[in-house]
Amino acid sequence: MSSGETIAVKVLATNSKQGEKEFQTEVTLLGRLHHRNLVNLVGYCTEKGQHMLIYVYMSKGSLASHLYHSQHKEPLNWDVRVHIALDVARGLEYLHDGAVPPVIHRDIKSSNILLDDLMKARVADFGLSRVEMVNKHAANLRGTTGYLDPEYISTGTFTKKSDVYSFGVLLFELMAARNPQQGLMEYVELAAIDNDGKVGWEEIVDSRLEGMFDVQELNEIGALAYRCISPLPGRRPSMRDIVQVLSQVLESRHGRNKGQAQQEKPLSTAAGEDEVSINVDHLKGETSPSKITMDVFQR
Repeated sequence: MSSGETIAVKVLATNSKQGEKEFQTEVTLLGRLHHRNLVNLVGYCTEKGQHMLIYVYMSKGSLASHLYHSQHKEPLNWDVRVHIALDVARGLEYLHDGAVPPVIHRDIKSSNILLDDLMKARVADFGLSRVEMVNKHAANLRGTTGYLDPEYISTGTFTKKSDVYSFGVLLFELMAARNPQQGLMEYVELAAIDNDGKVGWEEIVDSRLEGMFDVQELNEIGALAYRCISPLPGRRPSMRDIVQVLSQVLESRHGRNKGQAQQEKPLSTAAGEDEVSINVDHLKGETSPSKITMDVFQR
């Protein structure tokens, strides 16, 4: 753009009726949804037969590109994966509990999670999203195979818990770096046979981590993901519950690291041979999108 800002442009196929509907959905929803873990819509263009959406540019691309197309990229470390999970959970919590009226995304998957320079994650692609309504039945099934809630498939009814199911699949995807369309959930169910989904998730963990992960955290997140994919929607946690669990995982890690650092802290000695002093740490108790005319793209 003339301001020097780098942007991403999504161009709609001119002969796509479904694409036209999804375009209108994104413009309408993202015009009123503002959260640090949602991709921001900068503007849109509908002139000269063109339909374009202009977004904030996410320089590190999609989560999927790091999980499956990483020949020239370092594998995501465990810490980054946990923070990505929390970022996505916070974005969905906002859609479910912060937006008025609530919004169901309906297409949570790794290719719709975008990463910025600092590897902070944002939820993208709201073309299939729906405002939560009394009539929650879709005319036909939409979404991505491998992420679809079985309850939605059998009844045609989508709810917030449908997003929770997809998020559970995404958690397992982060853990295993295995595509849901290539047997991930079968892999998960085999691993859960003998432990009721509570422990033993080391069996599916991404080998590229080379053991560099906290087993307790892995099992806590695995157990959470397994609750998310329960075939009974009522047994799945809410996104608010999920955010609390993931936040607690990171807080517990911080507490363990702090305690370990204090234990390893050497004693500082004074000049006198028999004098020892110990230092004890004190306890410490975006604007609505504007319509952008075609001349922006002709510069």
